[in-house]
Amino acid sequence: MSGPAPTLKVLYGFHAVGVRLKIAPESVHELHVDPARRDARMRQFVERAAGTGVRIVDSDEARLARLAGTPRHQGVVARVAALPAQHSLDDVLDAVEGPPLVLVLDGVTDPHNLGACLRVADGAGAHAVVAPRDHAVGLNATVAKVASGAAETVPYLMVTNLARALGELKERGLRVVGASDDAPRTLYEADLAAPLALVLGAEGAGMRQLTRKTCDDLVRIPMAGAVESLNVSVAAGVCLFEARRQRQAAQAR
Repeated sequence: MSGPAPTLKVLYGFHAVGVRLKIAPESVHELHVDPARRDARMRQFVERAAGTGVRIVDSDEARLARLAGTPRHQGVVARVAALPAQHSLDDVLDAVEGPPLVLVLDGVTDPHNLGACLRVADGAGAHAVVAPRDHAVGLNATVAKVASGAAETVPYLMVTNLARALGELKERGLRVVGASDDAPRTLYEADLAAPLALVLGAEGAGMRQLTRKTCDDLVRIPMAGAVESLNVSVAAGVCLFEARRQRQAAQAR
């Protein structure tokens, strides 16, 4: 007797679908593509997809838009089974070789911002992104599209109590450093090469007060122009890649 049918979700866009085909092609139930699009990128994509054995369905623009819930699908929509639940934070840290680097997002509710943060985290080599279960956006098709595949490669862990999770990171030896516009010293004066949890709040509101109090240290990104702050995903990129730079410099010594 067969078990229950898997719950399917939708991914769309070349990057998001391409990463899923690369890491877990067996989870792709069917791939819908626009037969009217015959450019080199689409031909190469369909050829690679066919090589995985996935079922490919020709679907017109209207059907693709209905499946994706948006016209911004690039002619590629996949119905996929959910991957196994993300590891716990302890599992992620246990598997890390070298000093862990974790991005913590407090109050980021916009899916475009989360997707961009996941993409930056993947590029900088962060081991996980952590967010509170409340006051945060979950993974959805928009996040996956903006993340360009990083939603499939970077563990996104939602926790019930963020302050408690930060305390657990401290117990694991990570230093918790928050980014704040009014911090007394800059990002470039801080030691980011050690085991690190980097905390950023939502644009405008910033970190919540309890989150701020839980941090071991606060740093700011020095701003040279008239703009007082950066979008959270841009700030995450600046901070994470400075941590990466410091780590590479430490290894070279």
